[in-house]
Order: sequence, then structure tokens, then C-alpha cells
Amino acid sequence: MAWGVPPRPPSSKVQALYELCKRTFPSPSAAAGASSSPPPADAVRSISSLMDTITPADVGLRDDNVEDDRGHGFFESNFLKSSARVTRWAQPITYLHIYECDAFSIGIFCLPTSSVIPLHDHPGMTVLSKILYGSMHVKSYDWIEPTVLASSQPAKLAKLHTDDVRTAPCPTSVLYPQSGGNLHCFTSVSSCAVLDVLAPPYCEDVGRICTYFHDYPFSSLSAAGLAKVAGNPDTYAWLEAINTPVNIYMRSGMYTGPPVQELQT
Repeated sequence: MAWGVPPRPPSSKVQALYELCKRTFPSPSAAAGASSSPPPADAVRSISSLMDTITPADVGLRDDNVEDDRGHGFFESNFLKSSARVTRWAQPITYLHIYECDAFSIGIFCLPTSSVIPLHDHPGMTVLSKILYGSMHVKSYDWIEPTVLASSQPAKLAKLHTDDVRTAPCPTSVLYPQSGGNLHCFTSVSSCAVLDVLAPPYCEDVGRICTYFHDYPFSSLSAAGLAKVAGNPDTYAWLEAINTPVNIYMRSGMYTGPPVQELQT
């Protein structure tokens, strides 16, 4: 680039999102093992503010863009390696891959009405989610620290963070490694789409494995020891990891929005 020539502005909001993430999230190896530490708050606000402005058209979607397609494809990644085939009439959740590197990933989940992404965690990750269109019910938890175990089965105590319906347009939500609702479940109230940034993305090789959970009401189990909870017991739940595969009917779709032009490092 010649001296005195200002940098070229990003060609699209998707490109702007990629470039901002590239500046914000170091690769886990470069972070010297500190990948579980969240990025600076002002940097997260900048990404969140940009995502707030992104519309379905900016990523090649129309409102209510989910096709009535009963194909049999299955998206398989570290996030969903345990997914199992379900009845062939079920409409799939579609994942649109935009970009992924060691430091972060960008993608879109398109959910038909009444579909569910079960309760799962994001170990050592910061995740930003923007509902592009439609409505979804979000239920999320954070672990209680120090850890409180149930006395009768391998469940841990968690505090409810969110339990409500979100409808586009609404602000981008952010979860962190230990706060903000790191464990969450999505249920689509209407067909909807969610733009996700995961930093860093799931990676089985380094232990960032997606684990699914079942939640039990606080009153259904008792704590090992003399642990007590503050406030309303209904805002707590016992979460137990699910060892058997969960049925998620998901496939990969074709992303048709503006492409990402990778920056040279």
C-alpha cells in the first residue's frame, strides 16, 4: 500500500465482521494458552455493534428463508459429531459456513419452526449470536462456582441466566467462558436464522468439545454437602452431561452471501 493512501473500506458487512474478528481474536497458539480469557470488553462491543446492523440481505438470505426441504444431508463437525439420523420427514436445521480459522468461526444456523438445538456448552469460548429474522426461545445457564455436585447422580448445579423469547430485530447476545449463559438451548418459535461468531471454535484436538446436557429442576435432586442457594430456587437447575448421542437433524447449506477475502498476515 502506497504511503498516504488510506486503507480500502471493507467491501461488505461480512468482510467488515471478518476483519474486526481478525483484529480482535488471537489464535489460541499465539495467546499462549490464554484462549479461555475473554477479549477486551470494548472489542466485544465493537463486534456486537457491527453484528447489530447486519440484516438477512447482508448475508444472502431473505426473511423466513428456510426452505421446505426434506433432504437427508447431515452437517457433521466437532459441534455435531454425535448427531444421529432421525425420521426422514423432519425438516433439517441448515448450517451455512462463512469462515473458520483457529481463532474464530463465522456461520449461520437456519432453524425451521419448532426445531431445537439442545442444551450444550462452549468450553473456554466467547460466542456472539445475532438473530437475523424470526423468533426463538433461548434458555441458558452458567455453572455455579465453586462447583456444587448432586448427591445421587453426576449432575452439577447451574444458575439460570436467560429464559425468554427473542424476536428479530434484537440486540446481539454475548456469552463468555464463565458468564453470560455459556450453556444454552435454542428452540425456534418461528422459522429463524442466527448469525454466530465463535472464538475460538470447537476443536476436539485441544479439548474444546461440545457437550450436551439435560437439565433437572433444583427441587428434584439434593446437593452433596451443605450447599445452599441464594434467592429463588427456581432460578437454579441441575445439569447432567448426556453420554448418548442426541438426535439433531442438521445439514450443510450453500452460503450465498458476500465472500470473505482473507487478509494476508
